[in-house]
Amino acid sequence: MLGTAWDYQDHPEDFIARLDALAARGIIVCNPPDAVRWNADKRYLRELEARGAVTVPTLWQEDCDRAGVVAAMDHFDTDRVVVKRQIGAGGLGSPALLYLAAAGVGTLGVVDDDDVSLSNLQRQILHATGDIGRPKTQSAAHTLHGMNPMIDIIEHRERLSEDNAKTILSDYDLVVDGSDNFATRYLVADTAEEAGMPLVAGALGRFDGSLTVLTPYGADTDGNPCPRYRDLFPEAPPEGTVPTCAEAGILGAVAGVIGTLQAVEALKLITGVGEPLIGRILLYDALSVRFQTMRYKRRS
Repeated sequence: MLGTAWDYQDHPEDFIARLDALAARGIIVCNPPDAVRWNADKRYLRELEARGAVTVPTLWQEDCDRAGVVAAMDHFDTDRVVVKRQIGAGGLGSPALLYLAAAGVGTLGVVDDDDVSLSNLQRQILHATGDIGRPKTQSAAHTLHGMNPMIDIIEHRERLSEDNAKTILSDYDLVVDGSDNFATRYLVADTAEEAGMPLVAGALGRFDGSLTVLTPYGADTDGNPCPRYRDLFPEAPPEGTVPTCAEAGILGAVAGVIGTLQAVEALKLITGVGEPLIGRILLYDALSVRFQTMRYKRRS
């Protein structure tokens, strides 16, 4: 019914969606979907190790080729090792980066710790079939340099965390956030606010998206402090109530709409033209082809 579980890393979203469907029908499987979702990203071993659990001896590598396998064998003094991938997803950064590169923005930093997979290609238009298995930052840099060889692309092949967020973002003048989870969004927003850096924040649903610009370190024309991200979302929704793009699945073109608008807002901030979406959130419903703008204010 499931096919083979051994190729789930090639289609992780499909595999977990199939488990969800079985669970919804009351069919019991050995490992429930939530456990598989957590286990599918092999970095869960780091979480266990950090909590004192005994784990399989693991050597973490950013990429793994033949030389890497040989090095791992030497490291563990063995003639046999198991190689496993890390798994992730994303979407808004592709159109935003393409238009920022085309506009001639001189330095673009790309933060992503994942590799390109087949399931990414319907929405991540920076990548092509030949890039499958390639680090997303490397694939992005190749595509963007092909479009504009005069710009600098800085690859940050790591996951944004509390340990590295300040260091990474401090090298830039503006942040475009295309993450798909609230923990990262709060981290980016808090770090950008502390650094006094404008943030263009976008988010996606299955057939909808939203966009706003945050400058909470500044004030509006009436002298009132500009709102924070936490003024929109004081608290993250309960875990499991808002699925990620990988969990819910999205119409790929919606990412193109919101990501392109993120590039527009970024270019407005850079050039100083127009009225950025500060204190306003733009909502897009693809099914009804409707745009709606709502205002929000600083709570305290």
